[in-house]
Amino acid sequence: MVNLFRKHSRVDNNSIHNGVKLITVAQPKSVIAEQFRTIRTNISFMGIDRPIKSLAFTSANVSEGKSTVAANIAVVWANTGKRVLLIDADLRRPTLHKTFNLSNQVGLTSILTADEETVDITSMVRGTDVNNLSVITSGPIPPNPAELLNSKRMRSLLNAVRNAFDVVILDVPPLLEVSDTQALISQLDGVVLVVKVGQTQKIAAKRAVELTKLSKARLLGYVMNDVGRGGDSAYGYGYGYGYGYGYGYGYSTDNK
Repeated sequence: MVNLFRKHSRVDNNSIHNGVKLITVAQPKSVIAEQFRTIRTNISFMGIDRPIKSLAFTSANVSEGKSTVAANIAVVWANTGKRVLLIDADLRRPTLHKTFNLSNQVGLTSILTADEETVDITSMVRGTDVNNLSVITSGPIPPNPAELLNSKRMRSLLNAVRNAFDVVILDVPPLLEVSDTQALISQLDGVVLVVKVGQTQKIAAKRAVELTKLSKARLLGYVMNDVGRGGDSAYGYGYGYGYGYGYGYGYSTDNK
């Protein structure tokens, strides 16, 4: 798939090797952690009429912060007492195992390629040091991620985890990079687009929004990443697409 919307290659592989920064764990009283709680609250408000039990975080291209946002939102949601499951569904550039210091020998791909007719998630769901937060890592990187994510077994898995957890959050691949994401997000209660100020092109974000509509996915809004001043990072939440605002500064992220 040729990406026509990437102006410059700004791929940051740090999160692949080291995971993303959990500011909500390291500094739970920081301004940035409060921003993530605000984003969680805003997403919850979107589910008043249509409850949101499963949602995905994606971006237009790589290195725009989706994995950082997904992991930190999962933490603050778990902090409310909800049983949260975070799934690394980015089978090409996984980060979740590094973020939580877990083995990745088995995971999502193990579930999706198993011979059993029924989906058994018990052995693949791992606890974390965060109360109420469990994870499913990606597992070994497969040669056919698009086919696995769009399979009947993936749909069965989503049905199973919806019944077992209060909130299921997926970190999914960028919309414009690969075809993996489109069919998958249509099966969820919502999707949030992460855009990075100074990197995400307006035309790329617009195309990403169009793809969510073509997929008949429910776009809940967007998270603005790196909105801070003076080189500091901040996060803001909005609806639709546009360069918006941030709530504060002081946290530099290694974005995926």
